[in-house]
Amino acid sequence: MKRRLLRGARSAITIDMIVYLVDGTYEIFRAYHGAPGRKTADGREVGAARALLSMWSAFVARRKVTHVAFAFDHVIESFRNDLFAGYKTGDGLPESLTSQFELAERGARALGFVVWPMIDFEADDALAAGAAKYAKRPEVEAVRLCTPDKDLAQCVRGARIVGYDRYKDQVLDEGGVRDKFGVEPRSIPDWLALVGDSADGIPGIPRWGARSASQVLARYQAIEAIPADAARWEVAIRGADALARSLNERREDAALYKTLATLREDAPIAESLEDLAWRGADRDALAALCDELETEIPRVSRWAE
Repeated sequence: MKRRLLRGARSAITIDMIVYLVDGTYEIFRAYHGAPGRKTADGREVGAARALLSMWSAFVARRKVTHVAFAFDHVIESFRNDLFAGYKTGDGLPESLTSQFELAERGARALGFVVWPMIDFEADDALAAGAAKYAKRPEVEAVRLCTPDKDLAQCVRGARIVGYDRYKDQVLDEGGVRDKFGVEPRSIPDWLALVGDSADGIPGIPRWGARSASQVLARYQAIEAIPADAARWEVAIRGADALARSLNERREDAALYKTLATLREDAPIAESLEDLAWRGADRDALAALCDELETEIPRVSRWAE
């Protein structure tokens, strides 16, 4: 990890801190579909919650994590459901999965992590708000957004705020966003509005695909700046007339989809950077949870005093 000094009139601050902001909801889904199922004596499914305790305790030890927070969709629905009836809901999710949401939140707290349980906002909004807040601090080298979700790519700023797939140990910086999506990070909501995002229930605009959206937005950056007349487009693209016609017929829909895809940096994140410092797991809380899950206490690299 690099170290450099920010020198002021009275002091020198060592800049080497990486802040990890983790999408807890993604972690739950991934563990549920990837880890073996396990039931307690009374028949409760706890396989994902048990797997998460082991993975998260290993994560902070292996990466020597110093500052971390976990964001969760405490409920799946958010303010976006009031804007668009087709937006994602919790309908159809198995009870064996949703019943472990609360266990995962408790597990993160027991391991000593700051937890953001979102209700009106989404976990992604919390990550966006946290990234914008903590990246302003001079002692922070980088904020890593631990999720592969496409919409978080809009938050990437140079190498200061980056996406991070902790399972693949891959960092997505601003150049990586351009390589992957063909647009700048700030254009990701526009790209998702045109292409759609099935995970969030955003249908997109007919005829528009990833390639056409990337080509047009690479030139115009925002949907609002795309000329209505395809003859005025300063980019050569097959089927331009049909694309323009489809967009012009659905400009209001496109604006709504862009709003849905735009993350909110005003989500209520009260904790300071100092609050995110990981001081170790809560021995009593973790022991009680593991007893409930009927599993052994995971290997913990540090216990809170």
